[in-house]
Amino acid sequence: QVQLVESGGDLVQAGGSLRLSCAASGRAISSAHMGWFRQAPGKEREFVAAISWGGGRTYYTDSVKGRFTISRDNAKNTVYLQMNSLKPEDTAVYYCAAASRYGASWPPRDHDYNSWGQGTQVTVSS
Repeated sequence: QVQLVESGGDLVQAGGSLRLSCAASGRAISSAHMGWFRQAPGKEREFVAAISWGGGRTYYTDSVKGRFTISRDNAKNTVYLQMNSLKPEDTAVYYCAAASRYGASWPPRDHDYNSWGQGTQVTVSS
């Protein structure tokens, strides 16, 4: 199973930007669809963005469209989430996750993701 480690979370003012990274080890992610999720205090975890195994397809939740960009570098076994125009409601712990492309639909359903990182905190002040 692949191990995922997120980094890049920080405290930022509204309107600012952050770039999250998700580094994978133990197994190449080149055959996996990758996703970002987030969980705010007192709320359920929610899907944010996904990218297909080859990087050719992306999918976003409506609230981040036009502000967030997911990308991947399979040579570096890393996935990124560029977050611009951040809002206080983006405050959450952000997690990356992997879903095998074999048998998974597009975009992957939440239960298709079987490897998860520990998360990185993003706090947006108003």
